[in-house]
Amino acid sequence: MAHSKISFASLTPHNLGTLRKLNSVLFPISYSDRFYADVLKSEVEDYCKLVYYNDIPVGTICCRIESKDNETRLYLMTMGVLAPYRSRGLGSQSLRQVIDAVKSHPKSQIGKIYLHVQTSNSEAKFFYEKHGFVQVGVHENYYKKIVPRDAWIMELAVEQ
Repeated sequence: MAHSKISFASLTPHNLGTLRKLNSVLFPISYSDRFYADVLKSEVEDYCKLVYYNDIPVGTICCRIESKDNETRLYLMTMGVLAPYRSRGLGSQSLRQVIDAVKSHPKSQIGKIYLHVQTSNSEAKFFYEKHGFVQVGVHENYYKKIVPRDAWIMELAVEQ
């Protein structure tokens, strides 16, 4: 049996339509034009990827860099894999790809990666915990248009 190949592609204006399509299927909210402009910025190239399985685009991971109180953090905005392709290690590899990218850029000074998980999504929470993330709080009314509105705040300290 042929070995399945997982690969990653940086986002470009040429594959942005693919990202939009995947996001519309994967997530219950629609993202603004600003979101799509931001993920094309060169400083996030290593942290925003399309995920391919045997050359088919099946997932996405998009992050942004935030600086606050002299601390630089990477915010994991979205990560998703199409249902038929889940449980094949694609999410884990995507997350590892981003964590490794952070570690290989010591100049970036990113000390933490964090994200929000809807409080009804214990499966996602467990997934991130498996990868070393810890719950550091609850953001009440984080989601405006979906219920439950609260989100767990999950965080991973990155050793440079």
